[in-house]
Amino acid sequence: METKTPTTILIKGGTIVTATDKYEADIFISGEVIQTIGLNLEVSADKVIDAKGKYIFPGGIDTHTHMELPFMGTYSSDDFETGTRAGLYGGTTSIIDFAIQKQGETLNAIIDEYHRKASKAVGDYAFHLGVTDFNSRTKDEIKDIILKRGISSFKVFMAYKGALMVDDRQIMELMTETGKYGGMVIAHCENGDMIDGLVNEHRALGHTEPKYHGICHPELAEAEASGRFIDLAYHTKSPCYIVHMTCEGALNKVKDACKRNQKVNVETCIQYLVLNDELYEKPGFEASKWIFSPPLRKPKDQEALWASMRQGLVHTVGTDHCPFCMDQKKMGEKDFSKIPNGAPMIENRMEVLFSEGVVKGKISLNKFVEVTSTNAAKIFGMFPKKGAIAIGSDADLVVFDPNEKHTISVETHHMRCDYNGFEGMEVTGKTKTVILRGTVAIEDGKALVGKGFGKFIHRNAHNAELRREKEIRASDE
Repeated sequence: METKTPTTILIKGGTIVTATDKYEADIFISGEVIQTIGLNLEVSADKVIDAKGKYIFPGGIDTHTHMELPFMGTYSSDDFETGTRAGLYGGTTSIIDFAIQKQGETLNAIIDEYHRKASKAVGDYAFHLGVTDFNSRTKDEIKDIILKRGISSFKVFMAYKGALMVDDRQIMELMTETGKYGGMVIAHCENGDMIDGLVNEHRALGHTEPKYHGICHPELAEAEASGRFIDLAYHTKSPCYIVHMTCEGALNKVKDACKRNQKVNVETCIQYLVLNDELYEKPGFEASKWIFSPPLRKPKDQEALWASMRQGLVHTVGTDHCPFCMDQKKMGEKDFSKIPNGAPMIENRMEVLFSEGVVKGKISLNKFVEVTSTNAAKIFGMFPKKGAIAIGSDADLVVFDPNEKHTISVETHHMRCDYNGFEGMEVTGKTKTVILRGTVAIEDGKALVGKGFGKFIHRNAHNAELRREKEIRASDE
């Protein structure tokens, strides 16, 4: 598919919604950026989009995706082409994917590998760097990766013992080294030893069904690891970010950190807000569709997540998009611990959050923009290039009909997966037109940009935030 060259675009009559404002105005785009914002603009444009009765949001940023990820003996079924295209259909214009180091591999080698994979991306992309083997050689790579290669977030796994998990000492050393150059450590917080012991215990008892995945990943395992990670960040005076938080127990650890004036950046995912662990009681093997880590929790945890979002303790809503088709899931048909962890989520994130959050009065319109786009851009060094509707910002925009009802289904989604985790859910609110860097990417249900249109987002270091936090902490001591 040929990509269209950027043209001038005038968006007329829409209601602009940002993380702080809501107002009616026109937007004039020239090249890849927003040139003018104002009422009743009288300018000539190659294309005019009538946005009357619709909202205009900044392009969504999914902080947590896994495209073409080698995992548990297979690969996630979406690659950077199919996955970012599906994201565009749902209003996500940029992703941050995880380039995860293999044991014995250099960090630069995995970055190079992921740049090759992502060269076919349709939407824009950045990388978190997963560190599974921190040693003197990888330590020496950190400075240039942050300052020259534009990757400033480094993920550690406190679970997946024997494969990805690192110990507390490695986490502290990584925090110290990345902090020198404005980097930030982010974490998958579950107690890997606890989970490993529970898995072995239940397998020995002959428990093989998918529901035992949730039983072996209890709330306590996530809460304990979250508190430990927060303490390690406090000890090293480092900024931190916890991915895919699911439960009240972990949120309570964040609240405790606030009492000592520590800032903890928190991400949850759309599935944890609207689905719960009752799905693990589905008959047969169907429950495997919702096997991911951490697992779905209870309704009381959903209530805590929504409340914490309103309170400003949950900053971003991602997806942990890591789809596996049912034939791949069946690798664990006789052993729940061998079911590939992950589900298709990227396309439905913004529409489901709008419908379940804004329409049902759980969050405001501004909060919706904040957690789907703006906070991600600010936390991860992309603002105001991304995550903003402002003169000079990238023209990443979503024209959204707040009233259109539709039903989510595998029959109509664009993710490369043979099921949908939200199958049959009726939602209110529909992405109509998506603009990426000044080019119409989605219109009338069709993708107008193709393979290779996406660009790598070179992110800024967290130097300013890091200096502020260290100064505050030093004055308290």
